[in-house]
Amino acid sequence: MAPAEKVNGHTNVFDNQPDSADRLIRELDGTNTLPLWAQMRKLNPPLPNPKCIPHIWRYDEVRPYLIRAGNLITEKQAERRVLMLVNPTRDAPYTTDTLYSGLQLVMPNETASAHRHTAFAMRFIIEGSGGFTAIHGKRINMERGDVILTPTWNWHDHGKDGSGPMIWLDALDLPLFQFFPVHFVEHYKESRYPAENIDSSQSPIVFPWVGMKARLDSSTGEWTEEKYTKADGSDVSKTLGGSAERLSPGASSPYRRETASFVYHVIEGNGYTDIDGKRINWKIGDTFCIPSWHKFQHVAEEVKTVYLYRFDDMPMLKSLGFYRTEEMDVETLVS
Repeated sequence: MAPAEKVNGHTNVFDNQPDSADRLIRELDGTNTLPLWAQMRKLNPPLPNPKCIPHIWRYDEVRPYLIRAGNLITEKQAERRVLMLVNPTRDAPYTTDTLYSGLQLVMPNETASAHRHTAFAMRFIIEGSGGFTAIHGKRINMERGDVILTPTWNWHDHGKDGSGPMIWLDALDLPLFQFFPVHFVEHYKESRYPAENIDSSQSPIVFPWVGMKARLDSSTGEWTEEKYTKADGSDVSKTLGGSAERLSPGASSPYRRETASFVYHVIEGNGYTDIDGKRINWKIGDTFCIPSWHKFQHVAEEVKTVYLYRFDDMPMLKSLGFYRTEEMDVETLVS
């Protein structure tokens, strides 16, 4: 039998074989420990290292499948009829490492039944008329280009009057709940939560496109950006933020590289985005993502003004102290 030695109250058994770093790591198996030195670069990288990659979802390719789902999957079967925009390098709910997005459909005379959840949601209306969302007793009409918020834990259902589909882009902070397992959904006892019609132009959770477009068009310069904010100027939520951008024909946006992640939707116009030297061409209806620390610039084609909608994780990063840009001196982050 091999000799034994007491060390700090534990018995170490030696087999007269030479010790080594590889042997140490092998014999750690079963102790529920791992050597940090073997994964130091992975866990402490020299630069931000998102797992997700830039990607584009082309509306004219995805929309037919969404309409097929409308004919095959009832609202009761689906609860929410959504095609999730899943990053090629990850599974749902990751559009980027911190952002979730999906295309949601409601067909005529349907009700997407009432529920509420921990997650915060923003919705950009892409197409259709006669659609509405009822949020905690207030029924809001949907118009193309509008941004409608669904704050945390508010009862909400969606519906559609008239003919044709109603389609919008969902934005939620669902990836965060892979790290904070506190997200859950409660279903209302009826399909609809009691609600009254309101003037959406007066609602604090609705941002009509007509107003945002006027702000963009009144700004000077070939490229401009306007944020969606609350009446007091603060971000729309603690986790997600939103903006709209305008590019004149042939104009380009400034290059940017930062720790924030972005999901863009093309409201009007054609163009492309240069991401780390690779071009992604886009047109009206397309949605594309730019994960953290990818350097990018938008360029509009010569023919038409471009309008872009964007949501991001900037409020969360700033509140946690994680937000920075390529130009920032890291010393400014020291508290």
